[in-house]
Amino acid sequence: MSFPLKLSSVSRMLALALSIGTLTACMAGPDYVRPDLQTHADYAQASTLESRSTTLPAPALDSWWAGFDSPELTRIVQRALAENLDLAASMARVDQARAAAREAGAQLAPQGSLDGQVVKQYQSLKSPLGELGSGHPGYTRSQTLENIGVGASWELDLAGGLHRGAEAARAEADAAEANRDGVRVSVAAESADAYFQVRGAQERIRLAQQQIDTEAKLLDLVKERLAGGLATSRELAQAQALVLQAQATLPPLRITLAQQLNRLDVLRGATPGTYASELRDSPQTFNVPAVGTHGGPDMLLRRRPDVIAAERRLAASNAGIGVAVAEYYPKVSLGGLLGFESLQNGSLFSSAAFQPQAVLGLHWRLFDFGRIDAEVAQAKGANAEALAQYRQSMLRANEDVEDAITALAELEVQHRDLTQEVTAHEQARGAAQDAYKGGAISLIEVLDEDRQLLAARDELARVHADDARAAVATFRALGGGWPGAADACDGTACPDAHPSQASARPIPTRGNG
Repeated sequence: MSFPLKLSSVSRMLALALSIGTLTACMAGPDYVRPDLQTHADYAQASTLESRSTTLPAPALDSWWAGFDSPELTRIVQRALAENLDLAASMARVDQARAAAREAGAQLAPQGSLDGQVVKQYQSLKSPLGELGSGHPGYTRSQTLENIGVGASWELDLAGGLHRGAEAARAEADAAEANRDGVRVSVAAESADAYFQVRGAQERIRLAQQQIDTEAKLLDLVKERLAGGLATSRELAQAQALVLQAQATLPPLRITLAQQLNRLDVLRGATPGTYASELRDSPQTFNVPAVGTHGGPDMLLRRRPDVIAAERRLAASNAGIGVAVAEYYPKVSLGGLLGFESLQNGSLFSSAAFQPQAVLGLHWRLFDFGRIDAEVAQAKGANAEALAQYRQSMLRANEDVEDAITALAELEVQHRDLTQEVTAHEQARGAAQDAYKGGAISLIEVLDEDRQLLAARDELARVHADDARAAVATFRALGGGWPGAADACDGTACPDAHPSQASARPIPTRGNG
């Protein structure tokens, strides 16, 4: 409710506001303290990385793509980070969240306004004002009402509800920033993953074409032997089947290549087909770097954007409890107006038209049949949900890292074994072809060696690309891809990497009320 007061009553109004303040001079709701999540000293599968034979050092997590020794990959990732539309949308969401936080903070400050109005009206004689005025001499129904005033109002945040609302908005803005960093991590990783799939498909196409050429030469040889009576029509059919088998491997690989080229274009904010020629004409070599896990699982609290965002949403929900609890207390506001109002032209700014006003507003939800209780219970439930999601995000982050490390280490072993297998098959095939030319073995044995060599080469090319993709997945799981201070820490005294973490510490307040 609100009511006008004389200027002489301002002191009494302030005294009343202060007396109410002594009853509710506390910050509603619990102060936020970031939960202490227990983590292991190191990853369970970290020791498996020691079996890797790579000679490239582990790159910094914020720009891990530079560690693959591929300028082309670096250029692709940088272009994607600069032009990706999902990342642009996430940046826009950050701007919105920051603006919302500024708006919530502005609620704590006094509000000022300037209002003016000129109203021309033809007064009804049947209205209360018309009936009263029409009996006076000189009354005219044509009237002009002029008023202008400067007003100010201020809600006294006695229970701290506005402070808690501003606190929640800041935490939500921090969460939006973490989500933006998460999109950045995803864009970089998706771009690198698509790039290595392109390179893998290109290499497998090259090997398949090489195998087709080899089998075509063998087919020519069989035809010559058949013409000389040294081969059978069955051997000719087998050689033709092997050529067709090798050719049949090309369409699926071409489909994969086209799809991943299109994926890369979309990630870079371009129409599919825009940059395809760049990858067709460029070198196809790349190396897989080492992956450092310094800092252990505890580093994920500072590096993983999804974990950071979950923690910030937890902080926001904690502040939401305070917003709900503040509804138990009265809301007091102060207002004032310095204005002029007149029905006579030219007399608006005269002393007679001066019309000051002071207002004390009070709003207190005394009887609402448990609505505030329900709002508080809802806020506490949301906080419990956010806490569970925060813990779950940390568990999933650890799971991602453990899975990625295992895949990376095992693919390294498979890559090494396949390299040796291909070498052995190449030697066996050469010996078999020489023996066939000399008539020592049949064509069936040569064809069998060809099939095994083709399968081993194709598998090696696939695993080589998958090895690089596993390294990308590991960097992504570790939270690499955005600038953070955790890269340089040793896991024992790491500073907070994300600006939102600074606000995750207990916030000084006026107490818990």
